[in-house]
Formats: sequence, structure tokens, C-alpha cells
Amino acid sequence: MANSTLVTEFLLEVFAETWELRILLSVLFLLVYLGSLLGNFIIILVTIVDHTLNTPMYFFLRNLSILDMVFVSVTLPNACINSLTGHRNISVVGCATQVFLFFFCGCVEIQFLTIMSQDRYVAICKPLLYHLIMNHQLCVQMTLVSLLTSLILASVHTFKTFQLSFCHSHVVPDYFCDIPSLLRLSCSDTFNNKLLLLLTAVGLSGSCFIFIVISYAYILSTVLKVPVKGERGKAFSTCVPHIIVVSVFITSGGYAYLRPSAISEIAEDMTLSVFYTIVPPFLNPIIYSLRNKQIKDAVKKEIFRFFIVE
Repeated sequence: MANSTLVTEFLLEVFAETWELRILLSVLFLLVYLGSLLGNFIIILVTIVDHTLNTPMYFFLRNLSILDMVFVSVTLPNACINSLTGHRNISVVGCATQVFLFFFCGCVEIQFLTIMSQDRYVAICKPLLYHLIMNHQLCVQMTLVSLLTSLILASVHTFKTFQLSFCHSHVVPDYFCDIPSLLRLSCSDTFNNKLLLLLTAVGLSGSCFIFIVISYAYILSTVLKVPVKGERGKAFSTCVPHIIVVSVFITSGGYAYLRPSAISEIAEDMTLSVFYTIVPPFLNPIIYSLRNKQIKDAVKKEIFRFFIVE
């Protein structure tokens, strides 16, 4: 980070210019944040306590919920506090930490979503072999590989970003430190950084997206062959929420990271950021709990048990 000493701190954008709108958005996002924490915590708690949910599907769902709690906590609380207090400063070290944690969580998220699509593919297309293929050892190995891959990618991108000189401006055009926003502030040659982002997007996000599409193509083909409409609807209800989350996360994040900086505007940047930083962690517990009978039954059972004990 030696070359970044021309700028000792950055200024983050607030949600809105007017005080009234800023309060409204900050309170709204704080409620969304608390809702995300509560929903994901319930999923974590229920999948740990209820032994009937001790399956690969809920193992990955629990990991995704833990990740989403960290993911949304990296950016949203600080952004809400900044908007309410007007304190927009963030140090270079703090900015680098935010970049690392955000990129790490984003990489893990796309890999977890890919693994969960594989889990659904095996469960629907090869149900008799499900417990043989998706054994506990494989689940743990895939989780560790996702974490290690993301750790390496986040470290490389953070290091390369903060090797640049930031002398054009110190105002980050977003409510948190993100790599595309920082690249626009640099007075260094950012070609290698943009190339690295492109390779990561194609190599990781692109390959994961293709894998997910292929998995759901096979799932769709298998589901359409099911003669019973009820079973067909049940399979669709399991997969459609997953497709929604993947689509929102990949399309908004991909567009934000790969579009030319010349067409970038602050309002558009911040709107896009909401879609790939706030929406997935908030949607995941909703679509997996409200549309999942096992989760709902487990929650009711634990609530009933709690009040009986009391």
C-alpha cells in the first residue's frame, strides 16, 4: 500500500443528499439488515437443533446463511451510520479491509450457490444415489475449497488495488469501498487490475453460472418427465427460489464490475450495489423458509418446544 499514501483516507457517499430522504433510506436499510440477520440466524439455529434437517441441502443452506450474515454486515451497518451521522470518512486500511471482506464473501457466495445447484441436481435427477454422492466428506471438501479459492482471489485483488496511486479524488462514488469505484479514482494504469477482474469474472463467475445453467437444464428436463403434477410443482418450488437469487446476484454484480467506467453514474452505482450486496442476504432466508415446508415445520416445533419448557 506504499503508493497509496497520496490519499490517507476516503470519503464514502451517503444514501441521499436531503436529510429527510437520508433518514428514510437509512431506517429502511437498517430494518432490512436486521431482517437479514434474524432470518439467517433462524435458519442456522433450526438446522443445528433439528436433527431431521441433518442433510447436505441444509448443511449448505446453513453455511450460506452464516456467509450472508457476514456479507451484509461488511457494508450495510457502516453505510447506515455514515448516512445518519454525516461521518463519511474511512481510512485506507479500513477501505482495504472492506474490499477484502466484500470480495471474499462475494466469491464464496457464488461458489456456494453453485454447489447448492449441484445438490439439487443430484437430489432430483439421481435420487437413489443422493446420499452416496453428496456424502458429508464431499460437502466439507467443497466448502473448504470454496473458502480457500475465495481467500486467494480476495487477497490478490485487494493487494493489486491498493498498489495503485489514488490522487485524482478521495471521494468513493458508492456507499462502501468496492474495487470498480476505487479503480476510477486511481491515477495509475489500471489495465492489469481490470484484466484481472475480467479473468476472475470469466473464470469463476462465468464457469459457476454455466454450471448452474446446465444443472437446472437437467433438472427441468427431469421434472417435465414426472407424471404427477404435485411432485412436479414441488420440484419447481425447490429450484425456482435458487434461480431467482442466482440471477439477481450474478447479473447485478457482473454488470457493476464489468461495465465501462465511462457510463458509470453514482446513483446507478449505488442502486446496483443494493442488488448484489443487500438483496441476496435478505431474500435467501425468506425464499428458503417461506417456501420450504420442512423449515417451517422445524421452526414451529422449536417455538412450541420453547413455550412448553417455559
